[in-house]
Amino acid sequence: MSKSTRITEKGQATIPKELREKYDLQPGDEVVWMDTEEGIVVKKRTRTAGRGMLVPDDTPAEKREEIAEALEKRLRDRRDRNYEDS
Repeated sequence: MSKSTRITEKGQATIPKELREKYDLQPGDEVVWMDTEEGIVVKKRTRTAGRGMLVPDDTPAEKREEIAEALEKRLRDRRDRNYEDS
């Protein structure tokens, strides 16, 4: 898929709706702009294994592990959907 957009005077570019939906890009998500020999590549920045996740201090260790595993699975599934067709 190839789409074109214009750069604004502020240097901003709009990501086409079809691509935002395909790669599950939401407001506030970060993208990484990479300069390659083939040109500019833009990729969604992903976080790893629930880094920065907070749970109440009195949460039992088993529950913490359960929460961490569920979040890790959601992140893996989301990341995999992002790269399936790239």
